Amino acid sequence: MAASDRMVLGPLVGSIDQGTSSTRFLVFNAKTAELLSHHQVEIQQKFPKEGWVEQDPKEILKSVHECVEKACEKLQQLNIDITNIKAIGVSNQRETTVVWDKTTGEPLYNAIVWLDLRTQSTVERLLKRIPGKNKAFFKFRTGLPLSTYFSAVKLRWLLDNVEEIRQAVDDGRAMFGTIDSWLIWSLTGGKNGGVHCTDVTNASRTMLFNIHSLEWDPELCQFFDIPMEILPKVRSSSEIYGLMKICPSLKSGALTGVPISGCLGDQSAALVGQMCFQDGQAKNTYGTGCFLLCNTGQKSVFSEHGLLTTIAYKMGRDKPVCYALEGSVAIAGAVVRWLRDNLGIVKTSQEVEKLAAEVGTSYGCYFVPAFSGLYAPYWEPSARGIICGLTQFTNKNHIAFAALEAVCFQTREILDAMNKDCGIPLNQLQVDGGMTNNKVLMQLQSDILCIPVVKPSMPETTALGAAMAAGAAEGVGIWSLNPGDLTAVTCERFEPQINPEESEYRYARWKKAVMKSMDWETSEAASNGDTSIFCSLPLGFFIMSSMIMLIGAKYVSESS
Repeated sequence: MAASDRMVLGPLVGSIDQGTSSTRFLVFNAKTAELLSHHQVEIQQKFPKEGWVEQDPKEILKSVHECVEKACEKLQQLNIDITNIKAIGVSNQRETTVVWDKTTGEPLYNAIVWLDLRTQSTVERLLKRIPGKNKAFFKFRTGLPLSTYFSAVKLRWLLDNVEEIRQAVDDGRAMFGTIDSWLIWSLTGGKNGGVHCTDVTNASRTMLFNIHSLEWDPELCQFFDIPMEILPKVRSSSEIYGLMKICPSLKSGALTGVPISGCLGDQSAALVGQMCFQDGQAKNTYGTGCFLLCNTGQKSVFSEHGLLTTIAYKMGRDKPVCYALEGSVAIAGAVVRWLRDNLGIVKTSQEVEKLAAEVGTSYGCYFVPAFSGLYAPYWEPSARGIICGLTQFTNKNHIAFAALEAVCFQTREILDAMNKDCGIPLNQLQVDGGMTNNKVLMQLQSDILCIPVVKPSMPETTALGAAMAAGAAEGVGIWSLNPGDLTAVTCERFEPQINPEESEYRYARWKKAVMKSMDWETSEAASNGDTSIFCSLPLGFFIMSSMIMLIGAKYVSESS
């Protein structure tokens, strides 16, 4: 490539996309939004106990360094000068909670992932302190119900159960953050002057943040008994937070000196990447979970149908904050991973599409993947996953189809709630995320919603949104967010192919299955952990006495 060609390429923006299942680093052309290079590393999830989900913060950080270095190597192989990268954005899995030691730079415990259920007893204990045990008591301050989902209860659990963290807090060594905070602090120097910050979108998912004053709320911190000195500074989604520093231990430093200037929780990043800047525009992201967000502009709208009120973005220190209504589904892509890793009925995630396409129906089989309870619109932690409607005819193809259909039914539930809250039904659904590569899923989604589904030809909208925020930041200024300057997006469109009556019949059967998944688990049973028959004293006594009598009878018979 000639030098003149490299100049035409213009400024580039890198984007760290740290999700639940994988980490990626992507590089975009700031003028055309073209994706030029990327690298991806899968992240291990740990399940130390039933309902517990953890990740290693050091593994996450190492994966970021690896992705940055590999993506930059690929650019150099294309003869593209990496000094053209003028800014870096961060998009991250939200709510996942990390506490680390600021003097050593070491995490004090594994990251507790947003899906984790260990805090159910913590939630129930906190509910007893709220008038009427009202889960929505803090809704008008935080936009959120009291749930295992959000960071405050995870942090409370860590303070209650991990002595190293309690000691670090007492010594003034502890820092708390969601994944964005951990990454930005580590990448800007860590224990040697790293910047401890978060943005408004991630802060709004902690349940410690007032979404109106845009500050940590002292009363909420007091309720959860969280020391405010361990919290990161809250910044806008688009400003220079700090500069990338070299990491000697990982031999990583390709982008040393480049500003990190964009930060958005992954679902907010996807909203920006889909260019949903107008009131009423919405998108649905299919990742580990499934998340439908509708931009409500500068007005915070509170749901009457189980949705969350969250911060969509704040594109600069002096720019207004914009809000969104959100429908959150815990298990979407995770159900495909479960079919692969737990049941072993496929070797790759792509095989699920092939299995489902071979039958084209679930044959009356319905799958409710409530592995972490049910999120929107139910907020029911007692639910557990079920597969029902099985017959001797049912095979793995039907289960694969039912798993994909479950993702679509869950989206239908949150879209129905969104339409009721907004008053104006969506006439099409904009989609993104890794699962949108599954054409069977996209067609199913259109059939079940009875509206068109529109997928951008470049599905990496989460990373794109973080890149846009970084490139548009004051002091960087290489990515225009003016509507007239935004690049037109080419799309693939899926139209409904079944009649609405069939769609309604299948949806009604799904709702029946959902009801059967409810009230399955109680915190008492989960906290007990001992499911032995000897938990029952009368039964245990009966069994032991019976064994003694049998042994005695055998002895007598042998003696005689």
